Amino acid sequence: MSLAPVKPAVPPKAILFDLDDTLWPIAPVIAAAETLLHDWLATHAPKVARQFSIEVLRQHRLAMLKEQPHFHGNLIELRRAGLLAAFEAAGEDPALVDGAILQFLAARNRVQPYDDVLPGLAWMRQRMLVGSISNGNADLDIIGLAQHFKVSIAASDFGVAKPDASIFLAACAALDVAPHEAVYVGDDLYFDVTGAQGAGMRAVWMNRKGSDAHLAAGVQPDAICANFDELLLWLQGQLED
Repeated sequence: MSLAPVKPAVPPKAILFDLDDTLWPIAPVIAAAETLLHDWLATHAPKVARQFSIEVLRQHRLAMLKEQPHFHGNLIELRRAGLLAAFEAAGEDPALVDGAILQFLAARNRVQPYDDVLPGLAWMRQRMLVGSISNGNADLDIIGLAQHFKVSIAASDFGVAKPDASIFLAACAALDVAPHEAVYVGDDLYFDVTGAQGAGMRAVWMNRKGSDAHLAAGVQPDAICANFDELLLWLQGQLED
């Protein structure tokens, strides 16, 4: 664990989390969901499956996201738009896209939290308010973690995505805390760390891979933690201030 230079701070009243790659690994989940989706397409929309591999669909989505960055706030709509384009190109019935999306979402929510997450959340819930802010499509009710969070804001519902300050400020307001009384924890230096700090919050970079990317990016998190055990140690110090 590494820390930014000490600066005056009040003990945090709230802690908010990013979800994907902060509370659970998402890459294998998405890979499995995309495989299941493509198998579904092979049965229900075979012309799409034959013309568009998983990788080609992914590349088309990335190109669409680059051209239309507003999709960062609603990734499932990005996926829907990509499928609609593929269905049109292949000459398949676009009415089937809704069913394809349901197949994907069901698999996308089969996540497995890191081993340290549930004990850590239980510790935090006894000491502060806990919330989440996500640009992704995780459904905490389906996953079975909704009870751990007093407030959960998804960019797709809010209408604005991280790193925009407004989504962080809305979460603080929902918890009835000032931004300087809240901590945000996430794995992404841009969307999570700079976004939260730009809103006046303390930001912890959850760096489970031991990266030093913050140095090249010129980003200085308030703390860098490799796991929830380190996060709890840092929080204990903050709470004792």
